[in-house]
Parts: sequence; C-alpha cells; structure tokens
Amino acid sequence: MTFPKISSLPGALAIAGLLVFPLAAQQRTVAITIDDLPVAQSGAGACAIERLEPLTRTLLAPFRKRQVPLTAFVIGSRCADELTDDQRRAILQLWQDAGAEIGNHSYSHRSYTSSPPEEYLPDVLRGDQELQQLTGRPTRYFRSPMLHTGPTPQTRDQLRAFLAEHDFQQSPVTFDNADWQFSFLLAHAIQTGDKDLERRIEEAYVPYIESVVAFFEKRSVEVVGREIHQIHLMHSNVLNMRRSEELLAMFERRGYRFISLEEALRDPAYALPNDYASGNGISWFHRWSMTKGMPNKGEPDPPQWLLDAYESLTSR
Repeated sequence: MTFPKISSLPGALAIAGLLVFPLAAQQRTVAITIDDLPVAQSGAGACAIERLEPLTRTLLAPFRKRQVPLTAFVIGSRCADELTDDQRRAILQLWQDAGAEIGNHSYSHRSYTSSPPEEYLPDVLRGDQELQQLTGRPTRYFRSPMLHTGPTPQTRDQLRAFLAEHDFQQSPVTFDNADWQFSFLLAHAIQTGDKDLERRIEEAYVPYIESVVAFFEKRSVEVVGREIHQIHLMHSNVLNMRRSEELLAMFERRGYRFISLEEALRDPAYALPNDYASGNGISWFHRWSMTKGMPNKGEPDPPQWLLDAYESLTSR
C-alpha cells in the first residue's frame, strides 16, 4: 500500500489519521446523498403532488427497508410555483421520516462558474432561509450545484470563507457519475412511449454506476493510499425510484456498509489539500490528485449509444 507523502498532509492530526484510519475500517463504507429535491425531473406535471408523493415514497422505500442514512439536498425554488408550502413541507417530511438529513442545494441551482459571487452567495443564503421556513430546522450541509466550487482561486476561496462564516459545510462527492444523463433520456422515452428504450436505459444504469464505483475504489488507493469513506451522488428522479433497490444491492454485493454523511466526513482524507479551481464539477479524487500533481485519469463514461442519444436530443 502506498501512502500519501507526509509533507502533503495538513498537520500532524491528519497525518496520524491517514496512517491509522485503515486499521479501524475493515469494511467498505459509503454515504448516500441525493440531490435536487423535491424532484430532479422537469417538464409538465413533474411537481404535481399526485405524482410527486408516490414517487417520493417509492424512491425512499428501499432506503427505509435497509435503514440507510441519507442526506438530501433541496433546491429552494423547486416546485414552489406548483405546490403550496404545506405540500412542500409534507414531501420533505417524507424524507425526514425516512431518516434523511436535509441539506441546502441553493435557492435556484445557479452555476458558480457562470454566476458572480455577488449573485451566487445570496442565493445560497436564500436557499437556507427557505429550508428553515419549510422544516423549522437549521441546515449544516451545503452542496454546490453541479459541483461547481469556483472557477478561479479567488472565487473558490470566497465560497469557502462564506460557507465557514455561515457554519455551512460543503458536501464533497467521491462517486461522481452521470445519472442525470440516464434520467434525461429515460424521461424522453417515457414521454414518447418508447418501451424498448426505457428498458435499455434502466438495464444499463446500475452496471454503469458499478463501473464508476470500481474505478474510484482503485483511484482512492492510488490517490490516498487506501479506500476511504466514500460519498455517492444520485438524484431524486424516476430512474432512481425504479432502480434504487438494485443500486443498493450492488453496493452491498461489493461489501459496503451505509453510513451517514457526518460519519463519512470524519475520514481524514477530506482534510487533504484541495487547490482545485475550475469551471467543471468533478470528483474530489480528481481534485486531490490534481493538487498533488498526479497524472489525471478519467472515470468511465456511460455507454456510447446513450451518449449519442443524449447528444441528439440536446442539440436540437
């Protein structure tokens, strides 16, 4: 096993933690985080309560059955025009009843790459205020939409200082993936009644996620020296409603225990230096490896037929 150079670690505590931590972590661990609540789907009827409530209940059922800790990130403005405040509270209560901690995903899901700090940072606060109004509870976790954390060192550091000032903790992602592309194409297949395409998308989804997980397991050892507490990103959508049972079974088959985001972030790896500043949103393994000057490695892409279909639809 190759450990990171001691000179690259931020302080004696992190050094000791990185060297000792593997002895206490015999089983693989992953925190499941779900973005874009109340629902990541768009289009007519996506936020209708008669569709959203059963989708939410069905999506959450496999997590409730396994008692999987969840952190669920809410877009403050999502469904605000279609649902009453009481209906939005009821949907979020379903998540909380399933044991999910509610996190802030900003008010309007702005990209920090294309939005200046003077517009972006107030939007983060507005999202928090909206959540407190709906749940009556403070939020402690924030996740940058699209994982955009600052295109320049200056904007990156400005966001970090802002989050620290307001007692928000950025939620990293290690198992980053393109489930949103699968979801987009699935929505199209459902809308057009293409059952064969629906089946093909769903059958390809979990094998693709597993290929991403396998890649980052190896990358974890290369970058950190061991497999760490992983953090998986998925979205609140029809695709995961249909396939979350299979997704969780895949993690179990690979030897994972499900943990909370709070427990995951105790891993000293999340204190590693991270100098990444760019317009792209990428896994924290890429950020750490780039900071260390390691050769870049790209994770597996979705199947080519899916990428071609996605490109065809979005380029019209």
